[in-house]
Amino acid sequence: MNGEVVPREEWGSRALSEGDEVEIVHAVAGGSGEDELEIAGVRFSSRLFLGTGKYEDMETMREALERSGTEMVTVAVRYMDLSGERSILQELDLSRYRLLPNTAGATTAEQAVKMARLAREATGTNWVKLEVIGDQKTLWPDTGATVEATKELVAEDFVVLPYTSTDLVAAIRLEEAGAATVMPLASPIGSGQGMPDWASISRIVERITVPVVVDAGLGVPSDAAFAMELGADAVLVNTAIARAGNPPQMAEAMKLGVRAGRLAYLAGRMPVSRYAVPSSPTRGVPAASES
Repeated sequence: MNGEVVPREEWGSRALSEGDEVEIVHAVAGGSGEDELEIAGVRFSSRLFLGTGKYEDMETMREALERSGTEMVTVAVRYMDLSGERSILQELDLSRYRLLPNTAGATTAEQAVKMARLAREATGTNWVKLEVIGDQKTLWPDTGATVEATKELVAEDFVVLPYTSTDLVAAIRLEEAGAATVMPLASPIGSGQGMPDWASISRIVERITVPVVVDAGLGVPSDAAFAMELGADAVLVNTAIARAGNPPQMAEAMKLGVRAGRLAYLAGRMPVSRYAVPSSPTRGVPAASES
């Protein structure tokens, strides 16, 4: 009362006067009960982000998004077909999903910045997944151009989530440039190879303070779980779900993989031993019978 903690024994006798300020608390379960991800001040319950490309039809895409539990989806920016083509925005429940327009297809910093500006006006969001491709065969990112574009877009009040390589120094430069996340590839886009260079991802996770979102190349839920076990904050998946035999089912499987990996990371894995460590007591083992 009035900034003073009232002892329990005085609760029945302490009188209240007009103007007194009273704070009342009670006991609740410890912790928030939630493990949320925060990016640029926005909280996400799901750590699985999804792309919207490559699905056979819009109905399959919508069901996959539903079963994945995702809260953020990427969309590409392209010139409109004026013959009557529907916009992807007409297929999405924008009350449920945060849009993340991407600059896929950009090959220079200048082109990526222009696409980001167009995306902001077309979608109404200043969030952008920045992609600047340096090699068309592997779709490997041009990290120098990506850093350059990040600086320019951050100066224009964009929330920039840049796609990058597994190069630790590039990740550090992107964080220094003001990126809201760093998004290293697991393997080439759409390849389904998983994380062959997992050690580099682990180094990025250890050094970078903004959220690390593993993007591109994940093929199955165990890949997503592995990324999360390494300490990644989220994963972004498209082709592995869209090109699965049953995309909605794979979307749900990815959701479970992400959850399992995150729980394992929070739990803390057991120490790795060079040799076997017996699970049962070594004392009191019955002796062998003599013949």
